[in-house]
Amino acid sequence: MIRKNTREFIEFVREKGVLGLAVGIIMGGAITKLVNSIVENLINPFVGAITGAAGNLSDMSYTVPYTSIIFKWGAFLSSLIDFIAIVAVVYFVFMKTPILSKLDKKKEE
Repeated sequence: MIRKNTREFIEFVREKGVLGLAVGIIMGGAITKLVNSIVENLINPFVGAITGAAGNLSDMSYTVPYTSIIFKWGAFLSSLIDFIAIVAVVYFVFMKTPILSKLDKKKEE
């Protein structure tokens, strides 16, 4: 009974691509942390220096005169750069190289 259930579980994992999904989630989290670090520590200070920000790009904002309305455009631009970098890394690493296909062998039908 246990052996049959174990075999069925292994077949389920192989057929449904669960292993590839798990590896993708783990690698995606690690890549996200790496790209966030690159954007925060390298790209944002560089763009901040070009635009004249004293510190980080995320700190740049515009306050509407005579109001308390603040547009934090630097934080938005930083998030946009972060998003584009993550999408580019995921596209070129996962879509253009067959990394997960070696780990996840789907059943041939």
